Amino acid sequence: MNAKKLFCFLSLVTFLSLCTTAVFADNPPKDKINWLTWEEAVQLDNPDGKKYFVDLYTEWCGYCKKMDRETFQDPKVIQYINENFIPIKLDAEQKANIEYKGHTLKHNPKVGRRGMHELAMALLEGVERIGYPSYVYLDKDQNRITISPGYKSVRDMLMELEFIAGGHYESTPFQDFAKDYQ
Repeated sequence: MNAKKLFCFLSLVTFLSLCTTAVFADNPPKDKINWLTWEEAVQLDNPDGKKYFVDLYTEWCGYCKKMDRETFQDPKVIQYINENFIPIKLDAEQKANIEYKGHTLKHNPKVGRRGMHELAMALLEGVERIGYPSYVYLDKDQNRITISPGYKSVRDMLMELEFIAGGHYESTPFQDFAKDYQ
């Protein structure tokens, strides 16, 4: 291939790549949850005042993988999370530092068997032996609403998501909401 053809080919590939990126930026895929990193999520402009849904997982956690394979693949769960929350996936044992509000949060190797990231500890109120997966719901200002540990079926996940997104937690105990949930 001569230099002119190679240049044209590379230009076309670059153009198509940019077009695809632009399309997905304005219209993210609807067949999966649009997970963000912590850094991406907190830098977002949040004009709708959405709450944050943080999925705290570990690489070794079987129920975390089951959630990804089953519950987080359900079309209703995908749609509900994408429409009502800013979804964040956070490896509770990640080694990479995270910059947040002028602080550098790090992995602490002295916590638990494999260590724990300081951000995960803060989100989970410093509980060292919490089970995974765990979900932390934050309000629009990134203040914790509640922590919810454990695997969730599609029905239970939707009920919990609706309880938080609808603001029911402000006036109704979860048990009462769950009794009346269809």
